[in-house]
Amino acid sequence: MIRRLRAALPSATKHGLARTMQGLLVVLIGYGLWIGQPKAVTNGSAALAITFAPAIIQRNYRVAIDPFLALWLTTGVFLHTLGSAGLYASLGWWDHITHATSASVVAAIGYVAVRAVDTHHEEIHLPRRFFVVFLVAFVLAFGVVWELFEFGLDVFSARTGISMPLAQHGLEDTVKDLVFNSIGALIVGIWGQAYLSGVGERVVERLPADD
Repeated sequence: MIRRLRAALPSATKHGLARTMQGLLVVLIGYGLWIGQPKAVTNGSAALAITFAPAIIQRNYRVAIDPFLALWLTTGVFLHTLGSAGLYASLGWWDHITHATSASVVAAIGYVAVRAVDTHHEEIHLPRRFFVVFLVAFVLAFGVVWELFEFGLDVFSARTGISMPLAQHGLEDTVKDLVFNSIGALIVGIWGQAYLSGVGERVVERLPADD
């Protein structure tokens, strides 16, 4: 599914969509500054910085980043920023979409890292079926840490009276978040490996050879 979507979009379209979302993030940051909304400025600035990560990696480490991977990352942070700007409050299902999308990005990063280790070190061999289990476990672990981080922000906000850009909304919401995190990981584990394995191999090409 991911490979078909990647093939269906020309490179120019992928770059154009990513640049459009970056432009909208800049507009959102400017709007937040205009109306005095620190949450929009904080989330928008963080998201915009993340979208430049593929270009920085490609420039500094000479690792070719597929435009679809950059678009994938940009879409994840863009959807989250829109949610923080008001869609989380007005659309109850928006949070589920952003968690699944963000989890798929985290799963993709985890897969590429482990695939690089598996390919680079001859003494390490990880069965292909293991990657699906690993991705779900990796994303769930990351999700638990993230929920603890949000809980810590809630405690800090309650004690200081300072509004935080992130917050928890009860145990039921936390469980739903973890469920949709798992869905995002499964999508990558089942359909994304064929595409991401090539990304992992390109990363290996830039790693120093074992002595």
